Amino acid sequence: MTSHISKQFDAELNALRTHILQMSYLVEQQIIESLEALESKNIAQLDQVIADDDKVNEMELMIDEECQRIIARRQPTASDLRMLITISKITVDLERIGDEATKIARLGKRICQNPQFKSTQVRELQKMGQLSLDMLKQSLDAFVRLDASVMYKLFEADRLLDEDFSNELRRLITFMIEDTKMISVAIDILFIAKAIERIGDHATNISEYVAFLAKGKDMRHTLHLQIQK
Repeated sequence: MTSHISKQFDAELNALRTHILQMSYLVEQQIIESLEALESKNIAQLDQVIADDDKVNEMELMIDEECQRIIARRQPTASDLRMLITISKITVDLERIGDEATKIARLGKRICQNPQFKSTQVRELQKMGQLSLDMLKQSLDAFVRLDASVMYKLFEADRLLDEDFSNELRRLITFMIEDTKMISVAIDILFIAKAIERIGDHATNISEYVAFLAKGKDMRHTLHLQIQK
C-alpha cells in the first residue's frame, strides 16, 4: 500500500470512528430525554425522542454501507479489519439502544396520559437509567482509547443493573397487589425498566467488541472465567 493510499485509508477509518461517536451521542440524548420527559410528563419531548429514532436508523445504514465499501475497496487485514468489524458490530448495538430509548418514550406517553400516574412512581427508573447511560459512555470511551479493561468494569455494572431490575420487579408486584387500579401503569413501568436493563446489556456488548479490537481475540465466552481469576 502506497503512502498516499495509506493516508486515504486512515482518513476513511477516522471518519467512521467519528460517525460512531456521533451516533452514540444521538442515542445518549434519546435515553436522557426520554427519562427526563417521563418524569416531567412532557409529551412533546417524548414525541421528539420517537422522531429522532429515524436519524439513528439512517446513521446505522450509512455506517454499515461505508464499512462494506471500505472492505470491498481496501481489502484490509489484521487490525484494520478488526476495526471495521468492531465498528459494524457497535453500530448494531447502538441502533438497538436507540430502539430501547424509543420504546421508553412510547410507553412513557401512555403512562403520562394515565390520570393515576405520578412522577414519584418512576424515581427508581431514573437511577437505573443513569447507570445504563454511564455504562454506554464508558464503553464508547473505551472504544476511543482501545481500553479492553473496561469490559470487566461493565460486567460488574451490568450485574448491579440486573439487581436493580429485580428489585424494581418485586416493588411493582407489591404495588399491583396493594392497588389493582395501578396494574396497567405498573406493567408499563416494568417494561420501561426492562428496556433500561437491555441498554446495559448492549453497552456491555460494545465493551466486549472493544476488547476484541484491542486484543485480537474474542473474549465473550471466557469473560466469566476471567472475572473469577
